[in-house]
Amino acid sequence: MDLATCALDEDSDAYRQAREIAASFPHIAFPTGWKANIEGIDVNLSYPAGWEIAKKLKYAQGFNRPAPRDYVGPAPLAAPEAAAMAHRAKQAGYRLILAYHTQGKIIYWKYAGYDPPGAYALARRMSGVSGYTVELTPDYSGHAGYKDWFIQEFNRPGYTIEAGKGVNPLPLSQFEEIYRDNFGILLLGMVGLAG
Repeated sequence: MDLATCALDEDSDAYRQAREIAASFPHIAFPTGWKANIEGIDVNLSYPAGWEIAKKLKYAQGFNRPAPRDYVGPAPLAAPEAAAMAHRAKQAGYRLILAYHTQGKIIYWKYAGYDPPGAYALARRMSGVSGYTVELTPDYSGHAGYKDWFIQEFNRPGYTIEAGKGVNPLPLSQFEEIYRDNFGILLLGMVGLAG
């Protein structure tokens, strides 16, 4: 059960647990600032691709225990959601992945020194159909993510798409624009490197 579902029942054990975790981080609005699993682990900081680097960076920011965001967990793949995603990727043999986030209208395409064949060319095509910029992931946020792990693990293209622009959570009024901007990216993701 995720926090959005729990938000409908503020008396649920999961919602109470999340509220207790959030109380230690009063500078993060609750529940709107929550982007972790119910145990307070940021699932997109849970992968074994520079996890130790992410841990050092996030601990220095005060996220050294369960939190509404940015806690890397006790070990890589400790979050069951991350372990399931990694297992599925290994079983499925994906040719590429798209990891959707908000916000910034940016396509991140590379991890560390890894440069999968065709990745940059496809990122440029995605930029052409969406208007999003193609950028390198900033070092302070470029570790332990699903895209990072996928690129490192398989040497295949992986992209973090930062959809929309503004303050998170983005308003539903941006949905139509985000859909229009990303339709071509999704089509290119389906045809991948063959297109």
